Amino acid sequence: MAALKTLIVDDSGIMRKMVMNTLGEANLAEFDFVEAEDGQSALTKLKDSKFDLAFVDWNMPNMTGIDMIKAVRKLERANDDDPLVLVMITSEKTMGKMQEALDVARADHFISKPFTTEEFQVKLKKVIEKAQMLRMRRNRVQVQVAAEAEPAKKGWGWFN
Repeated sequence: MAALKTLIVDDSGIMRKMVMNTLGEANLAEFDFVEAEDGQSALTKLKDSKFDLAFVDWNMPNMTGIDMIKAVRKLERANDDDPLVLVMITSEKTMGKMQEALDVARADHFISKPFTTEEFQVKLKKVIEKAQMLRMRRNRVQVQVAAEAEPAKKGWGWFN
């Protein structure tokens, strides 16, 4: 399977590298990483390209992770797009914050900092599988659309 196109959104370059390294060490899939330093930059990148997965920090300048996730979900509904798999990664640990991320903003999962490779392996297995499934479905739809757009072949094949 092709690498999952993955957006890492955090205002700290060091933290973005830690997330990428930990995902690599967890060996759940192959990833093609793109970085964004805040939610606003991430939204621009999401408009320019399709992603399979995004890991989003909560506290960032310009646009917080929660506001970014809400904006992504709103755009998906408006465009009738498949959902992007979104994982909130944050030092926020209260139940209220987790509920806000998952139930209000509609993130797919919540990981608290600091995190370990083992934690990623256990907590993200189903999330990564969901991203892979959505990608396969999107690829199937693209093949169908391309096949339907191709003009019907006329004649009897080798008789033409």
